Parts: sequence; C-alpha cells; structure tokens
Amino acid sequence: MTVTSRPPTSRAPTQRQQSDKGRLLADRILGKQPIGAALAVPYVVFLLAVFAYPLGFAVYISFHDYFFAAPGAVVDRPFVGFDNYVAVLTDPAVQRAFGNVVIFLVINVPLTVVLSLGLANALNAAIRWRTFFRVSYYVPYVTASVAVVGVWLFLFNSNGLVNSILGPLAPDPSWLVNSKLAMPTVAIYVTWKQLGFFILLYLAALQNVSKDLYEAAEMDGANKWQRFLNVTVPGVRPATTLVVLVATVTGANLFTEPYLLTGGGGPDGASASPVLIMYQRGIEQGNPDIGSAIGVLLVIGVLLLALIERRLVGRDDE
Repeated sequence: MTVTSRPPTSRAPTQRQQSDKGRLLADRILGKQPIGAALAVPYVVFLLAVFAYPLGFAVYISFHDYFFAAPGAVVDRPFVGFDNYVAVLTDPAVQRAFGNVVIFLVINVPLTVVLSLGLANALNAAIRWRTFFRVSYYVPYVTASVAVVGVWLFLFNSNGLVNSILGPLAPDPSWLVNSKLAMPTVAIYVTWKQLGFFILLYLAALQNVSKDLYEAAEMDGANKWQRFLNVTVPGVRPATTLVVLVATVTGANLFTEPYLLTGGGGPDGASASPVLIMYQRGIEQGNPDIGSAIGVLLVIGVLLLALIERRLVGRDDE
C-alpha cells in the first residue's frame, strides 16, 4: 500500500487574506466612503476648534475662581465648585435677563412661524412681481444690523414717525425706553429682520408638497383656507420644526439688538438678555467665571427647550 504524503499546511496568512484584513481595517476607520470622510475632516476640525473646545473651556472656567492675567503669568485659580452658579442664580439681573428672553421667545417664535409660513404660501402662488417681493423680504436679513437699527431708532424714538402717527395713543414713556414695551419692541424688530430667511425655508418646503393633494382637496370642496390648513400646514411640518428650533436658538443668543436698540439692555435691564449680561459680567467687569457660568446655564436651557419643542412640534414628522 502506497501512502501519499501531503505537504504541510501553512498557517501563515496568504496575500489575499492580508489584503482583506487591511481593507476591513480601513473600512472600520474611514468607513465605506473614505472620500466623504476626508471631505468632512475640515468641518469636524472647525467644530472642535470653534465650538467644542470653547464650550469645554467655559465649563472649566465656571468651576474655578478664574480671572484674566498677563500672558505667561502663573496665578492660582482655585476650584470653587458650584459657587459661581449659585452667584449667577441668585443675581436679580441674571434672573431678569432669563425672564426677558422667555418673553422674547414667546413673542418671536410664534410670530416668526405664522408670518413666514403665510408670506411664503402667498409668494409661492403665481402673482405679479413675485421675485421682487421675495428679494424685498430677504434684504433686511442680509443688511447690517447697525444700519437697520438706525432706521428703527428713527421710527420708535420719542419724536419718531410711529409716535407722530399714533398721536395721543403713543405710549409714554416711548417704546424703547418703556420697561414693559422695550423687549416686545425688540422681539418685533428681530422678527421683521429675520423673516426673509425663514420665508426661504418655507418656500423650499412648499416645493415638496404635491399639487395632487391640492387638486384632490379642491375636488372635495375644500376652500383656500381649508386647503391651507389640511394640505399646506401638514406638508411643511418638518420645515416648521426647523424654523422653531432655529428661531429658538438664535433668540436665546440675543445680543446685538438690545445692545444697539436700548443702549445695552435698558431701561434698567428691561431688555437685557443672558448673552448681554454674560458679556457685561465676563468682559466689561472682568469676571469670566461668572460669565462662563451664565453661558453654561444658557446652553443647558436652550438644549432642554429645543428637546421639548422637538417632541411637541416634530412628533408627527415621521
């Protein structure tokens, strides 16, 4: 009986196996679209440098007795726990600033949604001068705030055009120096200035609403108002969620408008915002630890508010 001997089986990986392992490792690190990952790297670096690092550093500052020092100077900045947060939460000016921004959002966000959706729906129809109106609504958004604020100061000061038209019905004190009307006036101004951007968002969303739905509703006897409520509003709900979130985030970061319109949050803090107080405490008064604590609380508040809005407004998006 002849026994045929087999060559010993090599346990070393073949070239193909090594290539497959290298490919799997590359896919695990870079994903299945390495070109897309490479293109996303600059934006990731931008987010880390401009958002993540400053936020992390702000959290660090808020837990220390931090103050500005000369470059290269070695100073002691002891850990103080939640002392800065306690000081912030018990500060009447900070409490009023957070209350002011709530008033601002209650006025600005619903008004932004209603006006931008209504105007976008009107501009989406076949009307004369449609392009002109679209551009006209967008111009205030891209115009420098300083220039537009000058116009509003002319309109709403004590001897301005609005008071001249209202005559004896004009408020006294006037709009921007009235403790009850200062923040609502700022909210209306911001709504008007940013309206063009949100109109464009709704115009883009309206392009995705099928015309067949309007035709079917019309055949069922629905009038224009019923078609708007039952076809347009549900059709642009994802855009409404985006508009609400963006308006909330931008409104919570209110700074330029009260700084310019009311001379830094006047009268007596009636139009001050948390970001404005953060700037005054952290930069002007040299207390970056207090300013950072205000900023961290503002970030937490905005995230919670955005989560609630996402659940309420966007619950039917899917």
